[in-house]
Amino acid sequence: MRVGTVRRPAEAGMSADVPEMQTRRFPAAGLEVPVIGLGTWKTFDVDASRQSVADEVVATAFAAGVRVVDSSPMYGRAEAVLGRALADVRADAIVATKIWTPSVDEGRRQLQSQLGYFGGHVDIEQVHNLVAWREHLAWLEEQKERGNIGLLGATHYDPSSFDELATVMRSGRIDAVQVPYNPHERAVEAEILPMAADLGLGVIVMRPLGSGSLMPGPRPEELAPLGVDTWAQALLKWALSDERVHVVIPATSSPEHAAENAAAGASPALDPDQRALVEKLAGA
Repeated sequence: MRVGTVRRPAEAGMSADVPEMQTRRFPAAGLEVPVIGLGTWKTFDVDASRQSVADEVVATAFAAGVRVVDSSPMYGRAEAVLGRALADVRADAIVATKIWTPSVDEGRRQLQSQLGYFGGHVDIEQVHNLVAWREHLAWLEEQKERGNIGLLGATHYDPSSFDELATVMRSGRIDAVQVPYNPHERAVEAEILPMAADLGLGVIVMRPLGSGSLMPGPRPEELAPLGVDTWAQALLKWALSDERVHVVIPATSSPEHAAENAAAGASPALDPDQRALVEKLAGA
């Protein structure tokens, strides 16, 4: 796996001695991504009075090196809120979103809305939870050929559907998968991660913090052997210490947490003993 770094903009006011965020390359597609992204589930489904908060979260995350952002029609107003928050940085963003409907006609409408939100292009379009994936991939492939979509992907959160996800992966029609991975959710280690590595697929990790179930975590003094400042950083580094993972997408509505999460993308990774300690602290 190629590992690099992403340079933060000078205007972010960050010290030159702050470590740069690592990047990893989707092997087959060649897309290079910073290892920390930004999810929007629940956190960006807000009304106009909270738009400025989303704007600040995105600005802070991008100043810290984040580039991948993830959303879905399933997340209510999140796509529209994210699109507005990206206004000044869309050229630097890697937008991953999803088609989430059993209807092809509705799926086409969802894509048209997304093209409006995200400047006429979706970088990674994913079939959300494999809903009608055969029907959707047919027309999404056409949209990819037209240049409206960069890469195609598929997602699922439930291990009972990983056999079907593996079928999609083996089809050769997608470039990336999005799956849950944290010390309490490790089912992807059995087949999905090895297969993704064999096929050269990008791996986007949802729920790296267990959708909040792993928070707030242990006492700060227990984190000292891990070389991190926060428990969230420990969990993010835990996932990224598996080099088959390319980017993790923690969601937050806090600019402070966005900056703290981004700091987890700097080297070094956790060693095996540190990773085992995270699992112990998580009660795994």
